[in-house]
Amino acid sequence: MSDFDLVLRGNIVLAERIIEDGHIAVAGGKVAHVGSGTPPSARETQDLRGHWIMPGAIDGQVHSGSQQGQEGIGMCSRAAAAGGVTVMVDMPYDEPVPVTDARLFAEKVAVVERNAHVDVALYATIAVEDGLPAIPGLIAAGACAFKFSTFEANPTRFPRIGDDTLYDAFRLIRPSGLLCGVHNQDQEMTRRNIARLIEAGDTGPDAFMRAHTPLIENLATARIYELGAETGARAHAVHVSTARGFEICEMYKRAGHSVTLESCVQYFMLNAEEHLPRFGARIKHYPPIRPKAETELLWAHLAAGHCDFISSDHVSWGLEKKGDPMIFKNSSGGPGIETLLPALWTGCEEHGISPTMVVKQLCEGPAKAFLLADKGRLAPGSDADIVVLEPGRFVHDPSRSLSAVRWSAFEGRTFNVRVAATYVRGQLAWDGRQICNSAGDGRFLRPSA
Repeated sequence: MSDFDLVLRGNIVLAERIIEDGHIAVAGGKVAHVGSGTPPSARETQDLRGHWIMPGAIDGQVHSGSQQGQEGIGMCSRAAAAGGVTVMVDMPYDEPVPVTDARLFAEKVAVVERNAHVDVALYATIAVEDGLPAIPGLIAAGACAFKFSTFEANPTRFPRIGDDTLYDAFRLIRPSGLLCGVHNQDQEMTRRNIARLIEAGDTGPDAFMRAHTPLIENLATARIYELGAETGARAHAVHVSTARGFEICEMYKRAGHSVTLESCVQYFMLNAEEHLPRFGARIKHYPPIRPKAETELLWAHLAAGHCDFISSDHVSWGLEKKGDPMIFKNSSGGPGIETLLPALWTGCEEHGISPTMVVKQLCEGPAKAFLLADKGRLAPGSDADIVVLEPGRFVHDPSRSLSAVRWSAFEGRTFNVRVAATYVRGQLAWDGRQICNSAGDGRFLRPSA
């Protein structure tokens, strides 16, 4: 009788190398062996030669609960599996109230355990008033990181946390080793610019980019890192879209501070000249989609190893939130959990960057950031979270999406791969056509000590 439950044979992509005509053996939901040559026997063997096999992606920035009653953990996790994402790191800014204490956190964990198709780790946040005492309870409850904002997008669900409170929060979180992630946006400059443009009647789709200048983002990024340098906490800017942001992060890293940088796939794959005329408010994100010259600088920083990980910032706003002719009245963000992996893979190929970078950015990087010890790699003892990618030319059609909405800023974009199979801890969750596992098969993930 075979010692292995499953063997997959194909081109294995790891963070450090590619094993052509390699194989992965799975036993008990764990990776048991990775190698080349003749594969061992197993109860089930899949000959996938010509396909790519890589660790399951970890989407480090997902907003599944931003609109009550629309998507949620269950539906979002189905879309994740279809996109090759085996771990969702879900943000705390849920509607109607954010996850600001241990009771609310435990309620969300129960939703994960009941509804998730992939594994889920959870951010926590704090209330604006008297939120600091809740931090120890949230750490004990299993938060993988904390999220704050330097900008008030919503006074209840997405409030601004002042610098003095951020300083105290960073100090409280530091001993746990958890990430302190911050939405990097200067509030005063943002509001002043928007008011000026509205007064001038300048409110078309391109006004959003001009209102949110690179300086607005870069000043906030530097402030976040300085708070980290002062407190010793792991300071993390959650969506860097400028080359200067990468330079600021590198400056703090060279000085020995524990800072990290995350960007989002849309800042690499979309640009203002090509996509704003076509999609208008549909590509309204915060930060805004930048000009093509800026996106090419981001690719150079990626190739140089200056990015810690890339995420989707997925949120399934309906088009009713994206159709106002006044750009500032539209919601920021859009769906992306299904396109994260194929888009980044395609962009790397187009820029001559090895597929190993995809594994570094979508697997190894977020696993390290969120202290998910058994995730993000294909090595003996790690969870058998595996994605099979079929190479080819695949035009993205959002009408087939499994998320709550059927639109995408990648509509019509040709990707160089499609997700042919997704395994979560050795169990098939997506076979390239349909979801194969059940709600509740996904697990809540606590960070390692």
